[in-house]
Amino acid sequence: MRYAQNRIIVLACLLALSTLAVARPKDEKNEEESRVENSGKVMREILGVPDDIPQELLDHARCVVVMPSVLKAAFVVGGSYGRGVMVCRTGKEYRGRWGAPAMFALEGASFGLQLGGEATDFVFLVMNDRGANSLIHSKVKLGADASAAAGPVGRSAEADTDAYMRTEILSYSRARGAFAGISLEGSTLRPDKGANRKLYGDDRPTPEIIAASDSSAPPAAHELIRTLQKASPERR
Repeated sequence: MRYAQNRIIVLACLLALSTLAVARPKDEKNEEESRVENSGKVMREILGVPDDIPQELLDHARCVVVMPSVLKAAFVVGGSYGRGVMVCRTGKEYRGRWGAPAMFALEGASFGLQLGGEATDFVFLVMNDRGANSLIHSKVKLGADASAAAGPVGRSAEADTDAYMRTEILSYSRARGAFAGISLEGSTLRPDKGANRKLYGDDRPTPEIIAASDSSAPPAAHELIRTLQKASPERR
């Protein structure tokens, strides 16, 4: 009798362990999906404030990178990094609809970002083909591998957008409700291959993900793509 009871207990333990083993990849994938969903919320909220990204710049952008809830305290030399997504316009010369998202990582090297511990959302506009192609294929250091600048906000900035359009990457931050351009020179942006694998379940390369249509995007990305498509349906 006792032998039978022990056997049942052992079998129950083995069943529980096997269930955990099966569930773990799903949990990891959910983490990536949550990051994509949060990126959509951040983009919707930022585009909903009066002094947001100038319309002309958004209409000119090839890609948008969103990094939700990055802790400033994590930005130390050789330290942690923020993670988020990049969405680009599809088609020739990035003129089509906004496509599927690829996971990206932001690594900080600016001592100015070490002060304070509040979570900060970062948004990057990729303003030309060179900047977009560089990001898709490799790690890019802002200010060195790609020209970068703090992005302007609000209607008052629209008169000076010509100068900003010649910059490859414009960066913005939102913390404690305040949205403003911020210089992140010295930081790097790179494709996050491990996160892409968890999100899509295979090892497809970043260029293939970026070039895919919105129909191939995971459900978690629908709000982000819908928000961008509504705000800027085509590139000027």
